[in-house]
Amino acid sequence: MAKYVYPAIFTKEGEQYSVRFPDIPNCMTQGEDIPDAVENAEDVLCLVLYHMEQRGESVPAATDPIGLTTSENEFISLVDCDTIEYEKFYKSRSVKKTLTIPEWLNDIATRENVNFSNVLQNALMERLNINQ
Repeated sequence: MAKYVYPAIFTKEGEQYSVRFPDIPNCMTQGEDIPDAVENAEDVLCLVLYHMEQRGESVPAATDPIGLTTSENEFISLVDCDTIEYEKFYKSRSVKKTLTIPEWLNDIATRENVNFSNVLQNALMERLNINQ
């Protein structure tokens, strides 16, 4: 899971905009106007890349936008997403885990009112290089 930036091609179609990502087949969306199209593009990009990561598929490299060409009524914009933030937002429920620690460590931590869940969460995020 990571942060990504991909070029997207926005096409004006009447009053709306369609959006496609040349590097990711079948990753497309639309919007009523440019802000709506950009927001929808961020959502669909994150959703598609997140599911690729979950299935263990390799995420394609982003094309340099300098090499892309557009037709009439089209423009290129970079769209970014963070699949870690996406997962944190959509999968925020707690999951119970069972773990084992030495009794002496448990006794000391209990006396010090240590929140075991919080310590484990912080340690995991540090180990996985995930910012809070």
